[in-house]
Amino acid sequence: MTVVKTKIGRRSFLKASAALGGGIMIGFNWLLSCKSLSLEKKGLEIPKEWFDINGYIKIGDSGMVTIFSPNPEIGQNVMTSMPMIVAEELDVPWENVIVKQGDLDEDSFKNPQTAGGSNSIKRGWDPLRMAGAAGRRMLIEAAAKEWGVSIEDLSTSNGIIKEKQGNRKFNYGEIASKAVSIEIPKKLTLKDPKNYKLIGTYQKNVEGAKIVTGKPLFGLDFKRDNMLTAAIEHPPAFGMKIKNFNKKEIKKIKGIKDAFIIDTSQYMNKWNSTNAFPQIIAILGESTWKVMNAKKMLRVTWDNIGELETSEIHEKRLAKDIEKGKVLYSRKDGDPSSAFAKADKVIERTYTSPFIAHNPMEPMNFFADVKENKVELIGPTQKPKSMQDAVSKMLGIPKENITLKLTRMGGGFGRRLYTHFGLEAAAISKKVGAPVKMVYTREDDMTQGTYRPAYRSVYKAGLDKNNNLIAFSVKGVGLPYGPVIPDRFPAGSVANYSAENKSSFTNISVGAWTAPRSHFTAGAEQSFLDEVAEVAGKDPIDFRLELFDRALKYPVGDKYDYDPKRYAGVLKLVKEKSNWDIDDSSSKKGVAAYFCHDSYVAVVMEVVLKNNEPKVKKVWCAADCGIVINKEGAINMIEGRIIDGIGHAMYSELKFENGSSVHKNFDTYNFIRHHQSPSDIETYFVESNIAPTGLGEPSYPPAVGALANALYKATGKRFYHQPFYKEMET
Repeated sequence: MTVVKTKIGRRSFLKASAALGGGIMIGFNWLLSCKSLSLEKKGLEIPKEWFDINGYIKIGDSGMVTIFSPNPEIGQNVMTSMPMIVAEELDVPWENVIVKQGDLDEDSFKNPQTAGGSNSIKRGWDPLRMAGAAGRRMLIEAAAKEWGVSIEDLSTSNGIIKEKQGNRKFNYGEIASKAVSIEIPKKLTLKDPKNYKLIGTYQKNVEGAKIVTGKPLFGLDFKRDNMLTAAIEHPPAFGMKIKNFNKKEIKKIKGIKDAFIIDTSQYMNKWNSTNAFPQIIAILGESTWKVMNAKKMLRVTWDNIGELETSEIHEKRLAKDIEKGKVLYSRKDGDPSSAFAKADKVIERTYTSPFIAHNPMEPMNFFADVKENKVELIGPTQKPKSMQDAVSKMLGIPKENITLKLTRMGGGFGRRLYTHFGLEAAAISKKVGAPVKMVYTREDDMTQGTYRPAYRSVYKAGLDKNNNLIAFSVKGVGLPYGPVIPDRFPAGSVANYSAENKSSFTNISVGAWTAPRSHFTAGAEQSFLDEVAEVAGKDPIDFRLELFDRALKYPVGDKYDYDPKRYAGVLKLVKEKSNWDIDDSSSKKGVAAYFCHDSYVAVVMEVVLKNNEPKVKKVWCAADCGIVINKEGAINMIEGRIIDGIGHAMYSELKFENGSSVHKNFDTYNFIRHHQSPSDIETYFVESNIAPTGLGEPSYPPAVGALANALYKATGKRFYHQPFYKEMET
């Protein structure tokens, strides 16, 4: 049992009020976001009347519970896992829960409404538990007053309040209207994890049936009567600007209502408002088909306003600035220079990775209806509040007059953290005075920017005559920001250690990309550690465990940002589950482990060669992410990220010529195909009572390192430069 202070007032966090049709509505920070609801669940009795207010848990007179989640759903399955937390503490059957996506409400939502950084469950854990526990306590108190007994005489189970020593009982719905007058308790008793019934089970995605049957869930599905559709055209290269276009000719095309240039550059004042092409051509018409065809008829004159960069320029800059680039941040323990000079063996290797596009399956789109002093926004965004802020500044309309409703996202990977596509929709709607859905083509999406940066890192290790690691250094540079995180492993485990993160210049726009920096750094670092272990004559896992033991017993420096015991724990677990010590000559295994988003993941990957082509036969993964809410969703996230890690490291590359991306669609940009995916993935979780940590991204980084190390075992060749398929060909 855990007792916590609510630390909240009636107005600031939890609030109770009577439901119109009888019942209790509990609203709180993490569930404050829905204004217009349409509730339906076949086979279950729905209360006749519900409250139409912002976010809440609603208990109806039938005993049904409706939970609205404010967090954007990007495929990470928070619409299932977050309500599970509430239902657990509320003690209601999962089959009696209706789950709905909430909308943005800045006035009542006190925490970031964001899908990014693997933060949804981590940040929502305490508020969601407290909301469920508060509702349960208030229901018990209401029943106790009704029967004239003490709350200690009552218990709950599956939405039923019972007397411990008697036969009386209430369905939650029967007592809900009475609970509204109960004061919010100053302290709440939360369940002991050992008593969880729902948390830690396997539950299917609550929207799974809608997804597979093609129900309208995504931004591209949204339609409104009298809505116009907008296509956009931005400059074909970074360093170009629109001069003029054949406007009159475009406007004469049947089904086209208007065409014009809009500019949102003056509103780009935050990192998440990044847009390399704020000036675009907008074409308005009756349908997506008509505006896309009209777009093919565009003839545009472009002005050069900057350097038209190429991949060759990028490679030269990175090679130069790995030495001369500006140091953004660094760390130094001991005297690395002296230690390297005294080392018996020194290993130094360079790792690189190109620009990569996000490429969510659903291209950018957004709906906007701008009126004189009111805006309605609908669509897929990872940061709804930032989009609301940006549109407010652009239009000069107060935020409280801007509503934003969230749709499900067809992928994002960081791409939808940015606001420019919502700004474009709003600017177009204002210009034409009509509701507009703005839609990108795949080519628009792949060439617009906000890419994963290109990186270059140099790793160096020094061993003494007994093959102990006595010196370690890493320096990395990126276009424009480097990938090195100085306080990450092996910081704290090596007496003489240095790390430098550097920057280089580019006019190519970049942005957050799955497991930012970690996805590249883990692959390089873990590949390098394998090579160092080989030179030292040590097993790769034993070598890493030795370093974790050092960090645990003899830590170096003021701090490091990982727990060596938990780090070692996932390595030991994956070693056991993968039968690491059993050698199979027909296939070869590689290992990697990484810490990011407060979670620890270790991966063993088994690769076989078929006709000299590598095939990932099997993957074993061990994760320590604290308490796992929904194991079904957790496994799906881990497996998806592992496949992403393999695919991007092995095949993906975005090259540039004359300031423009060479790759504009999937006919030339390589993604992993089904036959290239692992044949089998086994996932294991470290049993834990620690509060949940991030899980949407952490399995991606070690997948890259495990792949590189398995490829080495299978081919006898080390892989330093992504995409790896190119090194297979040399």
